Amino acid sequence: MIARGLLDTRHPILAHLIVTRRCNLSCAYCNEYDRVSAPVPLALLLERVDRLAALGTQVITLSGGEPLLHPELERVVARIRRHGLLAGMITNGYLLTAARIAELNRAGLDHMQVSIDNLEPDPASRKSLRVLDPKLRLLSRLAVFHVNINAVLGGGVRRPEDALDIARRAVELGFSFTVGIIHGPDGRLLPLSPREREVYDQLSNMGRVSYSRFHHFRRNLVEGRENRWRCRAGARYLYVCEEGLVHYCSQRRGRPGKPLAEYSGEDLRREFYLEKPCAPHCTLACVHQVSLIDAWRAPQHGEGGFGRPDLVTLPSLGPGGHA
Repeated sequence: MIARGLLDTRHPILAHLIVTRRCNLSCAYCNEYDRVSAPVPLALLLERVDRLAALGTQVITLSGGEPLLHPELERVVARIRRHGLLAGMITNGYLLTAARIAELNRAGLDHMQVSIDNLEPDPASRKSLRVLDPKLRLLSRLAVFHVNINAVLGGGVRRPEDALDIARRAVELGFSFTVGIIHGPDGRLLPLSPREREVYDQLSNMGRVSYSRFHHFRRNLVEGRENRWRCRAGARYLYVCEEGLVHYCSQRRGRPGKPLAEYSGEDLRREFYLEKPCAPHCTLACVHQVSLIDAWRAPQHGEGGFGRPDLVTLPSLGPGGHA
């Protein structure tokens, strides 16, 4: 995936595909769910997977809401794998059963991220280790896909030190562990307290618990510094909502807001070179990580003019956005 990303800039690397906006929980810091939406019809999801594959996407992560509320989720996973793409999902884990894990194994799921915010449920989040530990034991015993446990700091979580215990439990069960810094409603950082910074530093020094997310982006945000980087949202990273529209990310819905069915190689090229004004304070790790592949090349607007699309010549794109 990384090699192809380095060789060719004309395809998305990661897409988040929303399969339902509904969630069985209501975490105080989350603005990505509701309690009433029906699952996206399977036929539409399969069309969207096919279109993402045609654009050259390498990884599709299923999200929500709570994706396990979709009754035909495994068929979407199987369609992703049939195209030879990596299939992931982000879940709160509440609905995991032995039978559901077996179905996801058969469908070919590659990666699951389970979000756990605290040791005991509190008003900010009910995604607690006490409730979810039986689900984690099931995953440890039955899952053939990779499992990552993600905790958060900030956003009203009462005991930031809980993240340390969650990380230790993840490693004990053979999982990887990451930590997210909760953003505000506009996608920007909410300042961390001194205790939260201390916990973040301890997690950063635990070694085994992180595979990709402790990097200079997060260090700058924790310390209140802006990041100067080239956000490739809309090009290398696509957020496809339940309506089938492409957005920069979960916090920038409406931009560009174009139907995936109409998204083209020209859209990918435009957004690759377009500077995003929200980038300096962005906390979205998935966009950071994908954009890092191109950090060394292709300046964007405001960086000497070279990045203006009308001044850059790229090879023409063939069908589906491939060279």
